[in-house]
Amino acid sequence: MQISGSAVLVTGAASGLGAATAARFAAAGATVFGLDLQPSIDKAGATPGVTLIAADVSSEHEVTGALKTIADSGVPLRVAVNCAGVGWASRILTKEGPHDLELFTKIITINLIGTFNVMRLAANLMQSQEAVDSDGQRGVIINTASVAAFEGQIGQIAYSASKGGVHAMTISAARDLARIGVRVNTIAPGIIKTPMMAGITEEFQKTLEASVPFPARLGEPDDYAQLAEFIVGHDYINGETIRMDGAIRMAPR
Repeated sequence: MQISGSAVLVTGAASGLGAATAARFAAAGATVFGLDLQPSIDKAGATPGVTLIAADVSSEHEVTGALKTIADSGVPLRVAVNCAGVGWASRILTKEGPHDLELFTKIITINLIGTFNVMRLAANLMQSQEAVDSDGQRGVIINTASVAAFEGQIGQIAYSASKGGVHAMTISAARDLARIGVRVNTIAPGIIKTPMMAGITEEFQKTLEASVPFPARLGEPDDYAQLAEFIVGHDYINGETIRMDGAIRMAPR
């Protein structure tokens, strides 16, 4: 799949993994449309080749509107990368009582339902595009899980459930969309330096780095973006969840 000359949709594009991915695809010659919430867009700086659109990934109406903007651009949508997500933590039981159900629902809504919403609507637009090769390939969708999908830590019950769901969708989505020539893969990052990590002390950061076997450092958003670019270019990778974590296996806490 060629990136240059294609439209690329990236969610959560105003910061973190999404911003790095949007910038990398734009540098590779794509016309990039980034989705994020308006307050996040207001804080983001301009990136050449990236158009930010305010949209809630869990809203059918807002994502449909964003995709209409992409369709109206005249550049065929070939790639969608779902980076939008939240990572609020809470245990099932605390001294204050059971896990707040509204918080659990909100995390599932953003991380899992939002990913599914964008995936289904992006695929619907992709199926109207011309195939780009003799295999009939029309597009690539990359979703974002987490190592928490496999080793959820204490307090990550909602986050792990949402990311486990993203992982579980991967093979089924790849099989569903095979008939229209759209590949679906998932990246499961380890500990990455994103805004979610903001506020941790230097001492705690060193502790986290020491827990990564090799290389003994936190991942960078561009590590994710580089892998996303590789997946798009490798036409035989499909239905796969790829861990990107320096061989870490998360401890209970």
